[in-house]
Amino acid sequence: MIVGVNTIDAPMLRRMFLTGAKNLELKKDYINELNVFPVPDGDTGTNMTLTIMSAADAVSKLPEGSMDAIAKAISSGSLRGARGNSGVILSQLFRGFTKQIRDCEKLDAKTIAAASQRAVETAYKAVMKPKEGTILTVAKGMATEAKLACEETEDLKEFFDRVVKAGETSLANTPELLPVLKEAGVVDSGGSGLMAVVEGAVDAFNGKELDLSFETKSAEKPAESGHKEISTDTIKYGYCTEFIINLEKPFTKDDEKKMKDFLTSIGDSLVLVADDQMVKVHVHTNHPGLAFEKALEYGNLDRMKIDNMRIEHQEKLFKESEKNAAAAAAREPEKTEPKKKVGFISVTIGEGLSEIFRGLGVDYLIEGGQTMNPSTDDMLNAIASVNAENVFIFPNNKNVILAANQAQELVKDCKVYVVPTKTIPQGITAMINYVPERSADENFETMKEEITGVKTGEVTYAVRDTKIDGKVIHSGDIMGIGDEGIMSVGTDVKDVVLDMLGHMIDDDTELVSVYNGADFSNEDTEDLTQKISEKYPMIDVENNYGGQPIYYCILSVE
Repeated sequence: MIVGVNTIDAPMLRRMFLTGAKNLELKKDYINELNVFPVPDGDTGTNMTLTIMSAADAVSKLPEGSMDAIAKAISSGSLRGARGNSGVILSQLFRGFTKQIRDCEKLDAKTIAAASQRAVETAYKAVMKPKEGTILTVAKGMATEAKLACEETEDLKEFFDRVVKAGETSLANTPELLPVLKEAGVVDSGGSGLMAVVEGAVDAFNGKELDLSFETKSAEKPAESGHKEISTDTIKYGYCTEFIINLEKPFTKDDEKKMKDFLTSIGDSLVLVADDQMVKVHVHTNHPGLAFEKALEYGNLDRMKIDNMRIEHQEKLFKESEKNAAAAAAREPEKTEPKKKVGFISVTIGEGLSEIFRGLGVDYLIEGGQTMNPSTDDMLNAIASVNAENVFIFPNNKNVILAANQAQELVKDCKVYVVPTKTIPQGITAMINYVPERSADENFETMKEEITGVKTGEVTYAVRDTKIDGKVIHSGDIMGIGDEGIMSVGTDVKDVVLDMLGHMIDDDTELVSVYNGADFSNEDTEDLTQKISEKYPMIDVENNYGGQPIYYCILSVE
């Protein structure tokens, strides 16, 4: 038991962070189960765990490090690995906290309180419409108590005890701030995840021993769909070289220009993304060592990766984590040319939906969505691969938009437009409404306007008993989920679809599109669309194979 300790040093901070990360990993499944909607894709715990694992991986490589080095590893690691709304908010909390402490040799109660306040301010700014009763509320509750406690005690044990208690109180109160939580009988899952991190960190401070080996080192990267065969003779620069520079001094605009000029002199396909803590570099070159030597002028290197594209291209079997590199090699002939004017990136689920997006002209497909939210790093890799002056991203999931926005802020060598598509049908509508003769800005405004006219319905099954949106739901029930919540509950997919469409269709409806999933046969889909046509004879009904998991049908009403 640590008693009468008034400061923590860098090694203690390192242990506290890693223990907090481990505690979150251990409670991941429980946090997933707190998902308000009883759908088989509860992912808050998974997203937060994958986010913090990216940072834990960076921190664990620093056996001995300064406060500054640890702070940078936490911030940049969580930023790159951020997934889903909860993961992005967690990364922003870390970002604000570490900015406050990185110049300190030791942390006392007042410093920690100030860092907690900055963490909350940073996270709130990252969310366009902050909502109380969430992880933000829990973070704010702890920061408020930290500010009071630091004025009344210097003893960190007493200080941490008060902060944790305040967090627990804020978490317990989240159902009073969000009625949907109260109706479902759960506390906020993101807030619960944050408490797991904080409680684990405080346990480490208090001397609790915990196995710090992690099962979830990193997530498999969502793969880009569609691999094309090319001749290795077309590859001018043979080594795909990637690395992170953990900056040890300011990286100015002039430094950035010099770095880019040097790397383009020894290679091509350059992507350089910088913030105030790290620089991420991707370049194709025949001399990776020269790139590393140049980078060492600005800081220490991390996540160095060199792939021989000629050899990789000839291999028949790839590990899942190498798919992005293989796809990048396949696009080499295109990337040796100047940037094209416009490129498109879409998050998708299911082979049928992927084919639809390809047919509409999407350049890069990120397999993800409900069951695996792409990370900020996945978005950055996609932007780099598209190699365009203007890049449109269709997140197609409300839980992916923040990660896309975070990637947008980090990219400096092209203009990125994040079209706020919350569903697959919205993404399809946005792409259909692209007009090449219009400017990128004009297309962006048109897309945002057009997606507001799309109503989406998704049909899946319940994984637990609950009560939500005024409906009593039992495990195994079929649910029809609309843009604003659960619209229909029953025991038959077709009956639920017809009932849900009764709420979605109005006098202005002209088209209903049905995208059947992997677990809903073509025969059932044809029978369903026939019933829809008979019930609504004046409306066009389309049937498309989606192939998506978990959701029997995705419906689009326009």
